[in-house]
Amino acid sequence: MLYTPIKFRNVELKNRWVMSPMCMYSSENGLANDFHFVHYGSRSQGGTGLLIVEATGVEPRGRITNKCMGIWNDTQAENLKKIVDFVHQNSESKIGIQLAHAGRKGSTWDNVQISLEEGWETVAPSPVPYKEGERIPHALTIDEIKETVQNFKDAAKRAVKAGFDVVEIHAAHGYLVHQFLSPLSNIRTDEYGGSFENRIRFLLEIVDAVNEELNENVALFVRISGTEYAENGWDVKDSVELAKVLKNHAVDLIDVSSGGNIHGAKISVFEGYQVPFAQEVKNGADVKTGAVGLITHTEQAEEILKEEQADLIFVAREILRNPYLVVQGSFEMKKDCFFPHQYLRAKISS
Repeated sequence: MLYTPIKFRNVELKNRWVMSPMCMYSSENGLANDFHFVHYGSRSQGGTGLLIVEATGVEPRGRITNKCMGIWNDTQAENLKKIVDFVHQNSESKIGIQLAHAGRKGSTWDNVQISLEEGWETVAPSPVPYKEGERIPHALTIDEIKETVQNFKDAAKRAVKAGFDVVEIHAAHGYLVHQFLSPLSNIRTDEYGGSFENRIRFLLEIVDAVNEELNENVALFVRISGTEYAENGWDVKDSVELAKVLKNHAVDLIDVSSGGNIHGAKISVFEGYQVPFAQEVKNGADVKTGAVGLITHTEQAEEILKEEQADLIFVAREILRNPYLVVQGSFEMKKDCFFPHQYLRAKISS
């Protein structure tokens, strides 16, 4: 299973391994640089079916930190295109980008809110801070919501021009879209708050706007938090219902993570702890899902796929520790996998 292809629109992944988007906190003015070129380029040499570039701000105040990547201007997109071109020319990996807006969790460093002088005023659906003692975020007006949707659309247009194969919308981990989804962070009384239908409206508008910029050669994923581990908060039943709607809005895969919106939430962490959420969303909504969360070895990943708990395996920290996780796993399983022709004399024969 792990080393079988899978197709989303016209985008065929050579295997089911995905490098999950992970912030590198290494940009200046949102620009990708030599570090990013080497970082993503090296992972593409490890045989991963899909690499997803870190959370990339659709506007300056959409970043988590002032060292996060952005795609709100053409220069940023041009720098990213160099990475995309290298991956396409020197590997069999596909490459995606995660479009993001941090909302009230922005303007931080090392998980601590920084001053307005160093950072910026954060925004949110409602004037509810993430942590007690933080500045009250600015509640977006209707016009500002529409502007933010347009920012996602413009970012998607740049991503397509840069050559990305997949666009993922970040609607998880307590960032802006998740803040709208949750009744604990969204206490609006207009058409963007209150009912489930109103709270998912912002995400659906983003999805529809982004899809206008995509084509059959660029797939669309959405990352969600399956649950936020809080009483009366967003939970897996909500995630299933949302996934049903997203499927009807031409979303190709739901990338199921969890948590991030409620400070201090109690989370029991163990190997594969988020996989059941991916399975419930997959089965409940009849959609393709990605599993993520302490997936660290080949046998574990293969079992998830065999048990039909998910369709893709998203790996984060393990692929930072070992960029060649995927190709090494293919040696163990005696499966075909991309191996750089420059390194063939080191390949283990199967």
